[in-house]
Amino acid sequence: MPLIAKRLQAVRPSETKAMTAKAAALREKGIDVIALSQGEPDFDTPEAIRNAGIAAIRNGRTRYTPVAGVKPLREAIRGKLLRDNSLDYDIDQITVGCGAKQVVFNALFASLDPGDEVIIPTPCWVSYPDMVRLAGGEPVLVAGHEHFGFKLKPEDLEAAITPRTKWLMLNSPNNPTGAVYSKADLAKLAEVLRKHKQVHVLADDIYEKLVYGVPFATMAEVAPDLIDRVLTVNGVSKSSAMTGWRLGYGAGPKDLIKAMNTIEGQTSSHTSSISQYAAIEAVGGDQDYIADFVSSFAKRRDLVVEKINEAYGLKCRTPDGAFYVFVNCTGVIGKITPQRALIENDMDFAMYLLEHFGVAVVPGSGFMASPYIRLSYAAAIEDLQRACGRILAACEALSESETTYEQSKKTA
Repeated sequence: MPLIAKRLQAVRPSETKAMTAKAAALREKGIDVIALSQGEPDFDTPEAIRNAGIAAIRNGRTRYTPVAGVKPLREAIRGKLLRDNSLDYDIDQITVGCGAKQVVFNALFASLDPGDEVIIPTPCWVSYPDMVRLAGGEPVLVAGHEHFGFKLKPEDLEAAITPRTKWLMLNSPNNPTGAVYSKADLAKLAEVLRKHKQVHVLADDIYEKLVYGVPFATMAEVAPDLIDRVLTVNGVSKSSAMTGWRLGYGAGPKDLIKAMNTIEGQTSSHTSSISQYAAIEAVGGDQDYIADFVSSFAKRRDLVVEKINEAYGLKCRTPDGAFYVFVNCTGVIGKITPQRALIENDMDFAMYLLEHFGVAVVPGSGFMASPYIRLSYAAAIEDLQRACGRILAACEALSESETTYEQSKKTA
């Protein structure tokens, strides 16, 4: 009898983690690699938040906490949702998890029966489809095409809904594209959802604070009549540079939150007490640092977009949020590298950049969209300048290699 469960056969390792690991392995060999593969701010956690964590340790806040999270944190989250999103939740409608990722998984695990369907607009975060499969559901991938801004169209949502549809997962600002759904976009999707009362919305708002000149909106705010069918998920990892602290939260219907707490209680018990007390400061304290984060990210975004659009065979849109550029690499597919290898897909191109030019990116196939690559611009501007220079050189080498290859065929 095999030890490993059959359900894991359909689950893939995270592409982002895999590419970051490959970059680290090359670095260990002494190779200079610039990693633009990880979705992590390069800023330090703000000092006031760090001090809140240190104070928690010194004050003995190191014991078990309630499964759903300590009351002061849930009260701070309640205040944040009311202040920023005009959402009024009871404290019993709020739960805290070990990162927004765990909150999403707990929601899926608590709600999906075998055969239940989850609509996931693509390109999507690498973990969504596999989390759905692990929870026993069936991911239904619906393309958000580049010429529509990588967003889900209402008519495509309507066509994808069946009697087995239980969730629509919406991530805005989006990883990997940086697309941001406007109030008008969400209102049109809400019109469809009103006709299908079995469909709930999981709104992943983790990049909420990282928007560039456009307003943020979330489904429960735009369509308050649907609030009992919406789980709003957020956290502190991206907006407060707290990825390693592992703290996310969700707000939604009481019966769902109760079920999610049951899963939390039987798995991780609760989130780190230290992280929870630090997050009170992150959620409810002074957040002036976010403006500096956004300003810095915007400059980096503009640099990367400008340089990538100068590269042979590549093109990209200017994203409105998050800290990624999703690059269309159709123009390099089918080209011959200087090493005489054929680039058949975006994975080949990503490996070409990594192995021969020392730049780690994530292939779009990991995000259910090809042929693209995702670059994170959450890196020092000097590293971004060097990385873009290498990418331009890599593409220029493809151009020259193509010319040489065609000439060799003519003389053969």
